[in-house]
Amino acid sequence: MSPFAQQQQETLLTTLGIEFVEATKSRVVATMPVGPRVHQPFGVLHGGASVALAETLASTGAWMNVDQAVHTVVGIEINANHLRAKRDGMVTGTATPVHVGRTTQVWEVRIADEAGRPVCVSRCTLAVVPQAAR
Repeated sequence: MSPFAQQQQETLLTTLGIEFVEATKSRVVATMPVGPRVHQPFGVLHGGASVALAETLASTGAWMNVDQAVHTVVGIEINANHLRAKRDGMVTGTATPVHVGRTTQVWEVRIADEAGRPVCVSRCTLAVVPQAAR
């Protein structure tokens, strides 16, 4: 098991069923199943679950762009526009960097359904901080 996979055990990623498809410095892709475990009371995908997926992808991409022996990244702001209701099936999130700086990074995350229709679009800002500051 890779160190990255070990970090995912017993986390929100496991709870939500988030699975990585691709992870590079310039693009992170993951899927999340949609069903009762991520529904809000009216039976559709909870916006908070979409935001959790978005921040997971943005944080992963940002983390891959720093020297992990020296720095880590922490989310400092996220916004999301929920564009389409989703009751079941699968969503796929794709994160790409807007800005990769020395002290901050900004990532855009697009979440789509199986047909490629947008479900949510999000932007996440992350701070790059020294490991000891965690």
